[in-house]
Amino acid sequence: MSALPEHLKPLPDPPLLGDRQGVLAALKARLLQWRDGLLLNRRFQQWALGFPLTRPLARRYAVRLFDLCAGFIYSQVLLAAVRLDLFDMLSEGPLSLATLSKRSRLDSDALERLLQAAVALELLEQRGPHAGLETRYGLGMLGASVLTSPGVKAMIQHHALFYHDMADPVALLRRRGADRAMASYWAYATSDKPSELHDVAVGEYSALMAASQPMVAEEILACYSFAGHQHLLDLGGGEGVFLAEVGARYPKLRLTLMDLPAVAKRAALRFEQLGMRERSRCIPGSFLSDPIPKGADLISLVRVAHDHDDEFVMQLFRKLHQSMVAGAKLLIAEPMAQTKGAIPVADAYFSMYLWAMGSGRARRPDELIAMLKLAGFSKARLLRQAMPLQVRVILAEP
Repeated sequence: MSALPEHLKPLPDPPLLGDRQGVLAALKARLLQWRDGLLLNRRFQQWALGFPLTRPLARRYAVRLFDLCAGFIYSQVLLAAVRLDLFDMLSEGPLSLATLSKRSRLDSDALERLLQAAVALELLEQRGPHAGLETRYGLGMLGASVLTSPGVKAMIQHHALFYHDMADPVALLRRRGADRAMASYWAYATSDKPSELHDVAVGEYSALMAASQPMVAEEILACYSFAGHQHLLDLGGGEGVFLAEVGARYPKLRLTLMDLPAVAKRAALRFEQLGMRERSRCIPGSFLSDPIPKGADLISLVRVAHDHDDEFVMQLFRKLHQSMVAGAKLLIAEPMAQTKGAIPVADAYFSMYLWAMGSGRARRPDELIAMLKLAGFSKARLLRQAMPLQVRVILAEP
């Protein structure tokens, strides 16, 4: 007889006495092994599809599997709709195929294929045909969401680079280098002297982060009140979108931003245009190689730690702990692994995205809290959020 596959081999007997947790773990492992055996059994699969109580579940998983296989097509349909400005065209009301074909300058046969796909994905809706009127197309729920979320739209456009690196995912996993499209796009992560990068080198990525920052700021503002603070320092604050959003909500709060010179210059211009020049300060530099600015009673790291590897993050946490004054707090907001209700976001999307970038990883909240305590912070806790989709938030004290 041929040897059994590893997942079907008998497990050791569970502990007999004392270790209740061990017994439960062993029983769970046995149950999962039994389930795996059933799922791999062709006769069981056929029975599950035919039995009324299990048929809906079997079909749902079959559809999910096909969705995984077809996911690249779905994302390309979305990209095509964005590049053709279909959502913008339909923002004022439904239009016919002929009108959309003329405006998009795309052959009607080809466009109809795209529209059918977009309707199937709930990006668009087919309206009609009604009496005396030809079929028209309008915005679907998801299409409307794209239109009202500039950050999502910018990320969809940006994904062309990501697709380039992911064309051969095994090759990407075997060689994570600075020559990758995503790594070269994110220049400051792989540069030996990031502070010397010019505006062109950092501009495109900085603009992308700025476009998506309002959604992140909204999630942070929903779970934390800045009312008890006088001075907020945002490290790696990009073009100042997060600080501007917080500053608009709390007009008495002083604002300081630190980022690379080319990026800090963009932030200063934003604050001036928003009338926040008198209460804001933009400091050019690297928060790891240059001194941390003094005087803030709250320091924020928004989507910073997950961009970097553990050694870098630990150095930053230790440096922050040493520089913070008594009573000051540290606010960390970023995508975190194993977030209930948003697991694919950090555990699948950001996991591969950061690998392609060439640096960083999505960490679990308990990992970040452990790193903070190792760096010397006495308290660190995860804040409660209604919908932690973009980021989760941790508050720490020295």
